Amino acid sequence: MADPLLHSLVSALPMPALVIDGSERIVAANDDFLLLVGTSARDTHYVTILRQPMLVEAIEGVLADSQPRETRYLGNDGARDTTYRVSCRAAKGVGQGEASVVLVTFEDVSFVEDASQMRRDFVANVSHELRTPLTSIMGFIETLRGPARNDPAAAERFLDIMQVEAERMNRLVGDLMSLNRVELEDRVRPTETVVLGEVVDSTLRAMRHLAEDASVTFEPKIDKKPITVQGDADQLKQVVTNLIENAIKYGGAGERVTVIVTYDPHDPTLRGPAALIKVIDYGPGIDPVHLPRLTERFYRSDDHRSRALGGTGVGLAIVKHIVNRHRGRLRADSEQGQGARFTITLPAFDRDGKGT
Repeated sequence: MADPLLHSLVSALPMPALVIDGSERIVAANDDFLLLVGTSARDTHYVTILRQPMLVEAIEGVLADSQPRETRYLGNDGARDTTYRVSCRAAKGVGQGEASVVLVTFEDVSFVEDASQMRRDFVANVSHELRTPLTSIMGFIETLRGPARNDPAAAERFLDIMQVEAERMNRLVGDLMSLNRVELEDRVRPTETVVLGEVVDSTLRAMRHLAEDASVTFEPKIDKKPITVQGDADQLKQVVTNLIENAIKYGGAGERVTVIVTYDPHDPTLRGPAALIKVIDYGPGIDPVHLPRLTERFYRSDDHRSRALGGTGVGLAIVKHIVNRHRGRLRADSEQGQGARFTITLPAFDRDGKGT
């Protein structure tokens, strides 16, 4: 096989690839590989380009015994670390002469590594979140069986604390199950027609007792003309519930929570008619440095305060996934001391009831 044909075949491969001959020089490499290593590599000894020991060892082995080998290559694309699965295979009678050459291909498996890391982080976070209340409950059980066995007042106090910790675990498990259901449906667009004002009004009525307990006043400002969207009414109610619950918790006792539902005939982000839900509190606000990460699972801008108020760290992650499923946008705005505003933008039917 002539060199031009070898170059042509390697260039046609849909992944970074190169060919190394018996003299350990790179005799062919495609543009994807050159982009990966960031330099010209042709007619160069492969060790000067591929410096990672595991990869060099794999290539040396194939050159020595022609047996296939696989290894990994770690890189960085300028934005994040990348991981490639590298396959090294011997090919006889290729190129100039009849000697064997080694074909080395690089398959990007960064997304697999990212998913594995996310799973590990998720398990670690869930374990951490459950360990604290479980340790507390186990400690109180031991105390009730020992020193507080005959102390009714202490027993009552400990049982109250155990109930609080058990409810915290129950909320966490419930939120995780909700998040799992939402993620399973993430790519399935809802098909129902929902009147958004009715969903918000129903949610406010259901949460009024929670607001009264915290001495919080609702300020609903709902467009009187019906705003309809294509959505899942139960999930949209969960979105509003989570946002209002956060506003009550973190807005501060004695404050107010404003809930606005409006219609925009041409939203610039959705490039069409949109329904907007805004939930505004007037509490201490959130440091802007935390805003980009608020929807991450278990991320808390104020960990101690969130735990004290019963937060699970999953509520906004659920909101994000539901909004994504509805092809909408979620935006958080806040400054310390100025409260927080969460805005949901959803594709809406126009005022004549035509398509979204």
